[in-house]
Amino acid sequence: MSQRYSRVTFHHVIGKAAVKGRCYRGLSITRSVQDNQFCAVNPRFIAVVTECTGGGAFIVISVRHTGRVSPLHPRVCGHSARVLDVKWDPFNDLRIASCSEDCTVKVWNIPPNGLKADLTSPSKDLLAHGRRVSLIEWHPTARDLLLSSAYDCKVFVWRLDAPEVPVCVINTHSELVVCLSFNADGSLLATACKDKKIRIIEPRTGRVLQESCCGSRKVSKILFLWDLKMLVSTGNSCWNQRQFALWDLEDLSEPLLEEDLDGGSGVIFPFYDADTHMLYLAGKGDGNIRYYEVSAVKPYVHFLSEYRSPSPQRGLGVMPKRGLNISVCEVFRFYRLLAIKDLLEPLSFCVPRKSEGFHADIYPMTAANEPAMTADEWLMGQNKGPLLMSLRPGAEALDTSPTETETPANQDTEYPPDIIEDLQDWTEDDTQSHDWISSRTCCDLNRTEPLEVSLHQREETQDLQEQLKQRDDKIRELELELKNMRNHMRASF
Repeated sequence: MSQRYSRVTFHHVIGKAAVKGRCYRGLSITRSVQDNQFCAVNPRFIAVVTECTGGGAFIVISVRHTGRVSPLHPRVCGHSARVLDVKWDPFNDLRIASCSEDCTVKVWNIPPNGLKADLTSPSKDLLAHGRRVSLIEWHPTARDLLLSSAYDCKVFVWRLDAPEVPVCVINTHSELVVCLSFNADGSLLATACKDKKIRIIEPRTGRVLQESCCGSRKVSKILFLWDLKMLVSTGNSCWNQRQFALWDLEDLSEPLLEEDLDGGSGVIFPFYDADTHMLYLAGKGDGNIRYYEVSAVKPYVHFLSEYRSPSPQRGLGVMPKRGLNISVCEVFRFYRLLAIKDLLEPLSFCVPRKSEGFHADIYPMTAANEPAMTADEWLMGQNKGPLLMSLRPGAEALDTSPTETETPANQDTEYPPDIIEDLQDWTEDDTQSHDWISSRTCCDLNRTEPLEVSLHQREETQDLQEQLKQRDDKIRELELELKNMRNHMRASF
């Protein structure tokens, strides 16, 4: 392994699941066999596709209010058939898109304080596909652009600030498209198809720029590695082994790297964090999540560790970077759908650090929740990378979402979640390098030290309150158990 590659590896990134009281319980998670994630997350809300009769629905709950969700909680239920995918608008935390077996794509506006009644009227109802719509994807840098793919083998680009007709039609696939992925500026679209081919497409015109010949490989999911000019794909080898592969964007004739994982049957979902160059692989029906560090030089991939859980996941949502808890050096957060328990479990990955303060090496400038251009500019041929923001507390962040002032209806209220409860057993790693700081800037990084100290004190106070609460709960459980034992002994005598 080269010296350049090994000196910045995150050796001790730790995955830690939330305690039971910080999970979301009582969710009737969908039992659809579609290979989608069924969960979408932003810093305000969580959307989960649910099982229902007589149509399709998904539930929207507040991130802040954990615990048991009431079975009477309002739902978004405007589809006439099962919902297959949901995605939040990256530039508007109150707007979400959904697609369904009823051949439609719908866009919904969620009230700032959550749903108080069932939402049945979408703000946009997009009707053009001839068969059920399986995938949707928002444009990463342009406002009001949404992409959809259906079982009619067509991919449509919709402009939401215009009449409800597709502005671009991509009709180059002969079989079902199973996965879509934009690159960083939205100028390229990668697709994985049931014909076992990977295609790189110019989304405005539908012209195929690159096409792979995978032969005996089955490709299930594909993802751009934005900053490395690579693609990662997951699927199965000719020996039916689950595997992942890295591809050069300039040449899809052969993969740069192929690595077998196991003989499982579930689809592997890839997730990439460009800020830390970490790749996460999570299988549907698995209880484990593998994570790697990716580099532009050989050997390209270095295995870091693996999170293991006895509970299999049906789907996963990912919190955007601007919603992470930087006070505990959290670098990634999943929301695992555990269907056998009707549970949504937060799972946080953190870099253990003993020193206090903001760590610029693991929090470089990251994508902001503001568009870099309009839909008109993109359709006219312009390409712009995402606007960047700093996660440093007190910096001028491009976050215009309103603050929540009211508790959503029909949901239990608890303290704001801090899913990392005990960090005393973590060890310090060697990730104090400043090589990760981005060279692009869009906001002021100045911050005063008293603000940092006050935030740290507030986190410590919340941890202490949670520990006291857990101790009181344990005492009540012991008292109840003692009372039952006394009653049992009296009954015996």
